[in-house]
Amino acid sequence: MSKKKATDQDQLETVENALSKTEHYIEENQKSLTIILLAIIIIVGGYIGYKRFVEAPKENEALQQMWMAEQYFARDSFNLALNGDGNYLGFLDIIDEYSITKSANLANYYGGICYLHLGQYEKAIEYLKKFESDDKMVAPVAFGAIGDAYMELNNTSEAATFYKRAANDYSNNFTTPLYLMKLGFVYEQTGDIEDALEVYQQIEKEYPSSTEGKQIEKYIARVELMIKK
Repeated sequence: MSKKKATDQDQLETVENALSKTEHYIEENQKSLTIILLAIIIIVGGYIGYKRFVEAPKENEALQQMWMAEQYFARDSFNLALNGDGNYLGFLDIIDEYSITKSANLANYYGGICYLHLGQYEKAIEYLKKFESDDKMVAPVAFGAIGDAYMELNNTSEAATFYKRAANDYSNNFTTPLYLMKLGFVYEQTGDIEDALEVYQQIEKEYPSSTEGKQIEKYIARVELMIKK
C-alpha cells in the first residue's frame, strides 16, 4: 500500500471513529438531549408568547392610561400628573401597575421632573435615577435635572458629577453647552475658578453659536479677573 493510500485510510478510520463516538454519545444521552431541546423550545416560545400576549397589551394599556397624566404635566399641574385625578392614573400609578413596560420607565422621568418642580428634591433624584434612556436629548436632561436637585440640596459635589454626565455622556449642540454652563457655575460657587474657566473656554471653542456660547465672553472675563486677584 502506498504512503498516500495509507494516510487516506488512517483519515477515514479517524472520521469513522469520531462518527461512531458521536452516535454512541447521542444514543447514551438521547433522553437528556431531548429534554434540553424541549427546554430551549419552551423558553424561546415562552419568551415570544410573553412579549406578544402579556407585555405588548400591557404596553398599549399603559400608554392609554398615561395620556392624561402627560396632559396635566404639560399644563404644569404636577400633583395631578403624579397622583391622577380619580378618573385617570397618575405617573406613580403607571409605575406601580405597569412596571414591566417602557411607559413605566418614562413615568419615572416624568415623576422625577414633577417632584423637582414641587420642591421635593430627594424624591426627584430617586425617580430620575430609576429612569433609563440612551436618547441623546432626553438622557442628558434627566442627568441635568438630578444635578439641579442636588444643587437645591446644596450638594455641589453630586451636582457637578451629574452636570458632567449631562454635558459629556450625550454630546449635542443644545444640552451640552447648557450643562457645561451650569457646571461652570458650580465651580465658581465652590471656588474652583480655574476649572470654571476651562469649562467656559470649552463652550467658547466648541459651541460658539449656542445661546451660552454667544454670551460666554463675559463669564470668561469675569473668572479671568478672579484668577488674577
